[in-house]
Amino acid sequence: MQDNATEVTAAGIARLAGVGRAAVSNWRRRHADFPKPVGGTETSPAFALAEVESWLRRQGKLAEVPLRERVWQQLVGHPEGPATALVHAGCVLLLIHDRPTVWLELGAVSDERLAARLPGELEQVIVPRFGAAGKRGVHRAAAGRAVHTPVAGQGVHGAAVAQGVHSPTGVRGVHTPPGSGGGAAVNRPGGVNSEGGVHGASAAAPPGSPGVNAPGAVNGPGAVNTPPGVHTPPAASGVHGGAATPGVHGTPAGPAVHTPPAGPGVHGIPAVHTSTAPPGVHTPPAASGVHTTPSVHTTPATPAVHTPTGPELLPSAPLLRGVADLAAEMGARQAYEFLVGRHLDANPRQYTLTPAELARLMGDLAGAGRTVLDPACGTGALLRAVPVPGAREAERDEVEREVYGQDSAPELAALTALRLALQGRNVVVRTAVGDTLRADAYPGLRADVVLCHPPFNERNWGHDELAYDARWEYGFPARNESELAWVQHALARLRDGGTAVLLMPPAAASRRSGRRIRADLLRRGALRAVIALPVGAAPPYNIPLHLWVLRRPDKAPAQPEVLLADTGSVAEHAGQSGRGGLDWEAVRGAVLGAWRPFERAGTAVEQPGVSRSVPVIELLDDDVDLAPARHLPPATAGDGEHLSDVRERLGETLRLTADLTPPAPEPTPGQLGRWPLITIGDLARGGALVLRTGGNGGHARVPVLTDNDVLAGTAPSGTLPESDEEAVLVEAGDVVVPVLGGGSIARVVDDATAGAVLGRSLVVLRPDPAALDPWFLAGFLRGTANNRQASSYASTATRLDVRRLQLPRLTLDEQRRYGARFRALAEFEEALRHAGRLGGQLVRGMYDGLTDGTVAPD
Repeated sequence: MQDNATEVTAAGIARLAGVGRAAVSNWRRRHADFPKPVGGTETSPAFALAEVESWLRRQGKLAEVPLRERVWQQLVGHPEGPATALVHAGCVLLLIHDRPTVWLELGAVSDERLAARLPGELEQVIVPRFGAAGKRGVHRAAAGRAVHTPVAGQGVHGAAVAQGVHSPTGVRGVHTPPGSGGGAAVNRPGGVNSEGGVHGASAAAPPGSPGVNAPGAVNGPGAVNTPPGVHTPPAASGVHGGAATPGVHGTPAGPAVHTPPAGPGVHGIPAVHTSTAPPGVHTPPAASGVHTTPSVHTTPATPAVHTPTGPELLPSAPLLRGVADLAAEMGARQAYEFLVGRHLDANPRQYTLTPAELARLMGDLAGAGRTVLDPACGTGALLRAVPVPGAREAERDEVEREVYGQDSAPELAALTALRLALQGRNVVVRTAVGDTLRADAYPGLRADVVLCHPPFNERNWGHDELAYDARWEYGFPARNESELAWVQHALARLRDGGTAVLLMPPAAASRRSGRRIRADLLRRGALRAVIALPVGAAPPYNIPLHLWVLRRPDKAPAQPEVLLADTGSVAEHAGQSGRGGLDWEAVRGAVLGAWRPFERAGTAVEQPGVSRSVPVIELLDDDVDLAPARHLPPATAGDGEHLSDVRERLGETLRLTADLTPPAPEPTPGQLGRWPLITIGDLARGGALVLRTGGNGGHARVPVLTDNDVLAGTAPSGTLPESDEEAVLVEAGDVVVPVLGGGSIARVVDDATAGAVLGRSLVVLRPDPAALDPWFLAGFLRGTANNRQASSYASTATRLDVRRLQLPRLTLDEQRRYGARFRALAEFEEALRHAGRLGGQLVRGMYDGLTDGTVAPD
């Protein structure tokens, strides 16, 4: 069923028709019958998807919209926004994944009946996945004032939330406290008082039936959230049953307590307001009328995933049918990864993402674990990267494991939970919404592995409220040391001998305000390694971030040492720098090559310029500076034997460069002006070449040719997130052109580069060998005048329109003559570049050798 309310932007229309946005603008101007905008703004109008499809078909510009594109447009056009749509889609995909036969029956009914029946079916999947008790015995103290406690007030149904719990904007299907702007999921008729502690999981009531909070309801006292045998004083008139007199905090029922739904017209507080505990967590009931006051951080935060109600699901019905069709085509897990990945790519400034290769490295450093926690889980990249103990990659999804996550953004916590649950049937998933430092959801958890990419440089992290928190075992962090608070939180959630890996800003290793905590971490053997990453490894991309590897001490080491490593030199030797230009395989090899011997033996062989195992006593000075670069010996460039080898290679390269130096030019005045010209766009339309743009990672990890690689003349070194969209693979003889930056660059792909994925901001031209010589094509594309006439200029960037670049019309023999000359110039250019790199190594090595005494001045 087509959703007539789904809207699509001009960019979406261009994607549907496989054209550029300029073509859509031309259609709007030239065709009076083009659909009129139905929403959006004057500068970014939105159109009805059904009208656009109909118009494109009438014009012969569209045969059929690809299913994945239709589903995506329905998702972004959802009336409650894409985040809500993704939560609803994830719940249905989980139902399809776990109980496929149920959807076969539901998919045959009308949208209204689907919305009415679906919550009850979803509850049967969501409760076991996100709310069932597990096997691990974890004890939690009684909940304090940050628990969702009924608030007294005339006819108001509310829940108290600890300061710092993030829920400013609610997402339907993700629970947010009433009164915060996101409470639409709470006071909805039909499906509020669901069983199993999951919000809104009951089947929708018939239209017109009285809701739980319907007008005229009686505010009766209630033992709704009270364990059996515990007496709760009746609430005052107008107060929702479940709270005592103002100032007295009632205690929510534990997960195992069954509370029958309140009768019609009675304001009862359902079990939805109790936070879901991790497997095995025990919450002792509070006595009647007793105000329990443990420290704030022991209070669980809001669970991340709740079953949407029928009224919430009704606008999503067309989307959910499309999502089910997409799952039948590509699998439930792959369908959700496609939708989530497209959403993250479409909103790059909204989320701080952990690159996939960095997540993989952090998972390898931490090692295998069956119980894993990420207290700032974001989109779940780190939780999905942890190796599974004793399982091959093909068996990963079938090994039972427990995964915990918490995030202050409700939509991220929900998306992470659904992504993790779709990884396999044996994954126990617990994710919660809340400020981890102020309202820890898992105070009794002891995990095998903790991975975390915490927020950096936060001054409002809870310094004033958490002064006496039990987690500060290694010292109370200063107000400007939020990262050291996250470090200690991670250690507090580890079992003895468990490992934590955190991504840290470099300042955390050397700020004077944190030196006492760093010293205690070293003395007690908790800090095992500090690893400096190259610039561009993760956001913020302009600084070299650090990885801290920590282990909760089970016994004090006899002669403690800490591993300090710096992988910046790895990137320098590979000629890489900046975002997307890292040789991750080289970085990963250097890091694990240093860490694994150190992990086994507690010490490691020194690698000058890369890593060193440092006795803790050497670091316990007044500064306790742990920046690796300050403690590593210089690289072997200062060694006399190595310098001799570099000098010899430089000499060979210089001789080759001299041989490749082009002869003196013999100008031919006026020749260029007489050539008839043809544009790349005309050649593409005529079939002389094929033009493709890059940007998708495809199904498998393949080296990606980036614009940085093209500019530097290096091998493919980038990465792209895996995608179900087809990647563009380059072939030998292709010509690759960067479209950003204003440079006159074109690179002919050789056999060594063939097979790489074409990266973002690149265009590949694949000439027909019977019509165009690739070196002739690349050479004329590099002309300065040619690039200027084909470039457009904005206030901050220059963009090249490849279709406007021009070539002279020459015979194939003439093209090959020019192509041979252009190829010789390219070889000369590469020799110069290589000589520059060797010369830089020689100069730096001489300076280092002379200054550290390894090279004599004469």
